[in-house]
Amino acid sequence: MKKKKFSWKQVVINIIAWTVGLIWIIPFMGILMASIRPQRELIHGWWKFDEVTISFDNFLNAWIHPTAPIGEGIKNSLIVTAPATILPIIIATLAAYGLMRLRFPGRRALLVGIVLLLSIPQQMVAVPLFQTLLNLGILNTYQGLIVTHTAWGVIWITIFMRNYLTTLPPEVEEAASLDGANRFQIFTKIILPLSLPGLASVAALQFTWVWNDFFMALITLYDPAKLVATQRIPLLKGQFSVDWGVLSAASLLVTAIPLLVFILLQKYYVKGLIGSTSK
Repeated sequence: MKKKKFSWKQVVINIIAWTVGLIWIIPFMGILMASIRPQRELIHGWWKFDEVTISFDNFLNAWIHPTAPIGEGIKNSLIVTAPATILPIIIATLAAYGLMRLRFPGRRALLVGIVLLLSIPQQMVAVPLFQTLLNLGILNTYQGLIVTHTAWGVIWITIFMRNYLTTLPPEVEEAASLDGANRFQIFTKIILPLSLPGLASVAALQFTWVWNDFFMALITLYDPAKLVATQRIPLLKGQFSVDWGVLSAASLLVTAIPLLVFILLQKYYVKGLIGSTSK
């Protein structure tokens, strides 16, 4: 039996991998430990285990917090995130199919323009966005935030889905066309079923990005009753002190929703990402 040859390169790679893993996992462990322990045990640090009392009161207190209840914030986030995920996927998938299969003047210029829009940071459009929503009368409304996320999502989803659709065999469409199917029938009965992995990927990513958004929500919503979950977390810290247990519990509650989405779509998510980059 051959002995494995010692490799310093592999040692370095393992050290780097473990270091990166610890950098990610230690803060999460701190949040988890803080969320299930009373405030008196966290004064000297969550890593102190002289006295450990496991309690889930912090989750309840965060959910029904008198100033910024996270339960209400999660409900508001779902009101915004669900349509802001579905609408851009519908629009962008239609646009991606048109850009891939249809031939019309200015197609390449339109595609280049969409790609260039990806380079525009959100901060650059903050002022005109605020003014536009104000003029349209949808500032401080869920509709305004949904429209904002939809417009932003259509850009990247169009590029993603176009790349994914190029991996589908054109022979399937040609066969359907010979059988008398029109463009709409080909799109709905052939392209969409074959695109489920790609659609699951963009759904998971768009849902997560909208759910975690703070900047656009800060510009669009200011009514305390309408604030989404990410806007409420900073309000939990209090004026004179910070209850790290409640703050940590709220963070875990908010994180649980997109994590659940990724778990449910995991079967298709990896396939979609691989498909979008395989050509």
